[in-house]
Amino acid sequence: MVDLRERSRGRVALVVSLVILGLLAVGAVTGVSYLQNRLESRLVRIEDPFADLTDRPTNEPGSDEDADRGDPVNILFLGSDSRISAGDPEQWSAGAQRTDAIMLAQVAGNRKTATVMSIPRDSWVDIPGYGMNKINAAFSFGGPSLMIQTVEQLTGVRIDHFAVADFESFSTLTDELGGVNIELTQPLTAGGKTLEPGSHLLDGEQALTYARERYNVAGGDFGRVQRHQTWMRSMMAATFERGVLTNATRMTGFLDAVAASVAVDEGFSVEEMRSLALSARSLRAEDVRFITAPYAGTGRSPDGTQSIVLLNQPLFDGVAGAFAEDRIAEYLAANPGVAPSLGEDAEFTY
Repeated sequence: MVDLRERSRGRVALVVSLVILGLLAVGAVTGVSYLQNRLESRLVRIEDPFADLTDRPTNEPGSDEDADRGDPVNILFLGSDSRISAGDPEQWSAGAQRTDAIMLAQVAGNRKTATVMSIPRDSWVDIPGYGMNKINAAFSFGGPSLMIQTVEQLTGVRIDHFAVADFESFSTLTDELGGVNIELTQPLTAGGKTLEPGSHLLDGEQALTYARERYNVAGGDFGRVQRHQTWMRSMMAATFERGVLTNATRMTGFLDAVAASVAVDEGFSVEEMRSLALSARSLRAEDVRFITAPYAGTGRSPDGTQSIVLLNQPLFDGVAGAFAEDRIAEYLAANPGVAPSLGEDAEFTY
């Protein structure tokens, strides 16, 4: 058994799972060096995607009365549609892959709040060197570096770390957790079985089908964004509700599944992950918020060939500015409804 107190373990787990969807075990292995080393040796590393970036944002924090406030940590997370593998980033090739989920996660400098903002994959934005296009095309055109550059240019937020996972691996991780609890508002057919609306414990295959569904989803792609967030939040909850972090055997299996599911930039060491988790050990579940970038609706590209998402630029600029100044939690509290929020003010069910 891992010798850690329940309260500390749960809070540490929360932060790391939030920022890279499953690495919550890192914070729990304090004092269990062989598990930490195991994860370090098995994690897939992406060659420094920041090395060639220039003219990057230099964020200045807004006013804050908290004398202990440090620097926020911003992580760009991509979830692929399984045409690439997080387990082998070398499979990336120009023009071959796009991403299904794009999320900007921030742990506040005071470590009291955390926010994850999904950016719809079809958002019509300026991609450096390529002009206006859907934001998920940035990964296809130039891999992790161009995606980071595109998001930094769009938001004005400096990205500290990068992570990518594929949903096939999420399915394996879900099974390792013993399934995830999700409230269905529409029937779900997976593995030859149909589940009616209601609360269900979904296995990996069912959860994958739930997240991948492209048709008959309320809200269309906006509804799919909510489904991605729901799956991720459900994994986060399952990890520290079911004793995964209290049993060395279960933790080892979980760590192996995590390592197979997520690839991170080479500068994001396990030690840094653990340090982040420990610094935010007082963070509680209610301090974490999932939102979607403010949007004005859908439209067509100028040539009429593509369906696109139009960001609500005035609202988006306000949200992005709050991220850049490390005051997003305060901004959302002062401006309710400015961005669709999971489980609160979404305009549709999922």
